[in-house]
Amino acid sequence: QLRLVDSGGDLVQPGGSLRLSCIASGFSLDRYHVGWSRQVPGKAREGLSCIVSAIGNVDYADSVKGRFTISRDNAKNTVYLQMDSLKPEDTAVYYCAVQASPRHDCSAYSLDYTLWGQGTQVTVSS
Repeated sequence: QLRLVDSGGDLVQPGGSLRLSCIASGFSLDRYHVGWSRQVPGKAREGLSCIVSAIGNVDYADSVKGRFTISRDNAKNTVYLQMDSLKPEDTAVYYCAVQASPRHDCSAYSLDYTLWGQGTQVTVSS
């Protein structure tokens, strides 16, 4: 069974950090573009970041550029989203997702993915 499990969400104070993990089972994550997005209830899902398969090119949305870092650990079949300098407006459910693509680039804003994780809650509050 092909599956993505995203985890690492928690309650954190403003200015704090969290690292989210996206672990794949049933397939090799390094063959896919991987994206992170988030959603607040009642609002549209927002694309945040993506990483390209193989060569690892990345892209970030303006809202997280300079604060969030996406990376891969192919040995662990995992993609991470390191989130620093967190703000209350970063509170949301965060999702990872994958897409098979021959492109050597990706767009952080794209939500065109074929398999999604279940989501992990991030709450930034004092």
